[in-house]
Amino acid sequence: MVKSPRSSVNANKSPPGGIAVILPCYRETAHILPVIAGIGPEIDAIYVVDDACPDQTGALVEKECRDKRVRVIYQQSNTGVGGAMVRGYREALNDGFDILVKMDGDGQMDPKLIPRLLTPLLQKRADYVKGNRFHKVESLSAMPKSRIIGNIGLSFLSKLSSGYWSVFDPTNGFTALHRAAAVRLPLERLAQGYFFESDMLFRLGMIRAVVEDMPMDAVYGNETSGISIPKIIPEFIARHYISACKRIYFSYFLSDFGLPGLQLLLGKILLAFGVIFGSIKWMESTSTGIPATAGTVVLAALPVIIGTQLLFSFLNFDTKNMPTKPLQSEDTL
Repeated sequence: MVKSPRSSVNANKSPPGGIAVILPCYRETAHILPVIAGIGPEIDAIYVVDDACPDQTGALVEKECRDKRVRVIYQQSNTGVGGAMVRGYREALNDGFDILVKMDGDGQMDPKLIPRLLTPLLQKRADYVKGNRFHKVESLSAMPKSRIIGNIGLSFLSKLSSGYWSVFDPTNGFTALHRAAAVRLPLERLAQGYFFESDMLFRLGMIRAVVEDMPMDAVYGNETSGISIPKIIPEFIARHYISACKRIYFSYFLSDFGLPGLQLLLGKILLAFGVIFGSIKWMESTSTGIPATAGTVVLAALPVIIGTQLLFSFLNFDTKNMPTKPLQSEDTL
């Protein structure tokens, strides 16, 4: 692989290991060459991962592209965007690169934004930077309404599962990852399909990496999305629920059981008791026609009130418990 000369990015020095762009590709022959042509000289290497493309995207790049930074990697079978990215991450890490940029090959991401995407990493403010198409209302005019609604719901679920309450647009695939975080991630466990970006946030939260959003516009052309919203919503809800349970159990019970964990535990017990007890007494009152006594009402309502307050206290702590010290700063100490 031949590397291009390095240049400065926003007056910041490139990392010693260099910067690589990874392009997972499946049916991208119509867009991949213009995408590669738009990638600036700040990038040292470009990995095109042909995810068993039926239209042979990788072969097209090898035949038509003259950029010496490009290396085509072929997957033996289609593994999804996550599987292709894990392959690209491993190759780039093995080749010694320190910053790994993910772009899709469909032309929805402007390569001119790469310097902005890299800035928080080069300034050692973050370990992972991702695009956010919801930063400006004006930028959403081109986004289909179904995607807007779906992203809002998925963003809230991602906040619960990852613990990154200040991060939005979790399915955005325009990202930059620092080696310090990449080597700590269990790459073999990352989701291989469309849940990849959301699973990345969950895994990054588990290693306490600092994540930052980069505002960007939503761009849609004549490309066809392979995502079926009705099909992925149930899967995403289930996966986010499982990830949230894992994160909370590990963070507040297994690794450090303290006041937040106690608030969550007591809050759930009291709320459940109040709801179940109140429901039973309400059904008894309805069937017998005898009104519940004031003591019964209080006994049902008080645990609900206290339990709800304890759960809100836990959520208040959780929203403030995001990591603030980048992992890459620890590696340089």
